Amino acid sequence: MAVSIDLKAPQARTGLAENVQAENLLAERAIASKAASSAVPGAAPGEEKPSLIGLSREELGEALVSVGVERRQIKMRVAQLWQWLYVRGVADFSQMANVSKDLREKLAAAFTIARPEIVTEQVSVDGTRKWVLRFPAKGAGRPVEIETVYIPEEGRGTLCVSSQVGCTLTCTFCHTGTQRLVRNLTADEIVGQVLLARDRLGDFPEAATPAGAIVPSEGRLVSNVVMMGMGEPLYNFDAVKAALAVVSDGEGLALSKRRITLSTSGVVPMIEKAGAEMGVMLAISLHAVRDELRDELVPINKKYPLKDLLAACRAYPGLSNARRITFEYVMLKGVNDSLADAKALVQILKGIPAKINLIPFNPWPGSAYDCSDWDQIERFADAVNQAGYASPIRTPRGRDIFAACGQLKSESERMRKKDRDSLEAARVTELAAG
Repeated sequence: MAVSIDLKAPQARTGLAENVQAENLLAERAIASKAASSAVPGAAPGEEKPSLIGLSREELGEALVSVGVERRQIKMRVAQLWQWLYVRGVADFSQMANVSKDLREKLAAAFTIARPEIVTEQVSVDGTRKWVLRFPAKGAGRPVEIETVYIPEEGRGTLCVSSQVGCTLTCTFCHTGTQRLVRNLTADEIVGQVLLARDRLGDFPEAATPAGAIVPSEGRLVSNVVMMGMGEPLYNFDAVKAALAVVSDGEGLALSKRRITLSTSGVVPMIEKAGAEMGVMLAISLHAVRDELRDELVPINKKYPLKDLLAACRAYPGLSNARRITFEYVMLKGVNDSLADAKALVQILKGIPAKINLIPFNPWPGSAYDCSDWDQIERFADAVNQAGYASPIRTPRGRDIFAACGQLKSESERMRKKDRDSLEAARVTELAAG
């Protein structure tokens, strides 16, 4: 089986972007305009209203009851709102034409359906898009930021969604792991990332695709969702489960569960539960074939070693040749990229319907690793392919805007570290000067 290496840039629906900097400037203007027009009606300064986004139908019904809707009308009203929120993609109650003005005003006074605030939107030379999104503080504290990435490819558009602000797992090759965990994202904040991406890409009926954007040439522009952004999804199980139920609902956003992938570093007790209760595709952030090395690269392995992790994978509900587990393997030069490692990888995955994604390491400031040489990556892939596993090499995307696998970290955290480093350098210079 040949290694799949796709180096061709996808075609834009309206032509390739000729000037990425110009598009970024236009995006910033559009963001400012949208922020000005989507303020929550009647909100007092600093007031945060609960969001209707991410609620189940039952929860949405109870929200309607709380503003005086009669219970005999709830089923109809829930269906109306569901259509407006997830099929039409509106972000303002005033746009809900078949909902009475009185009810629209009650909803606007009590709730919000606003999108996350966009801090920055960057477009890579290869068409990858990265949004830095800001969410309000929950209780005490300050607003928080996360990153969401859109990856356009031939025939599909994949949205990489975050589940936490920061991360507790400290995987040594991952930039997010250098940012402390601030909090879990809520279901509305997770679903909000999908809604915002569809807005910005023109994937709702009334939305326009940016001129020159690189997107799939036909079909849905956000066709796949991967829970592979910031955070460990299985450490935020309830919110992720609720969000993915909304994203996969057939009468709303309607993404097939076979097009939704949850990636975990190996929270073993939650893997079977995820399969039984979410039913989405599973990806394992593996990266090593020996416990002593995985203990270093993915420290959760000290708690849940490879033997337990692989047993949980073999027991994953619905596992079959048609529903394979994806094993992600970052290629680190001189660390885990030998042919002996490739042969050991084949051995430990025996009996598991699987495919292996080989990920060239994407560097970030301060990282201690180098990417494996390309010819070594190809030799590794050949060894795995010859054993019968499909093992495409994931071509790096979005490196120029720090949007590639393992590079995500909130911009504010990045800037705070830069400021700390500058202060430390100034202190050293001052001490040296006497």
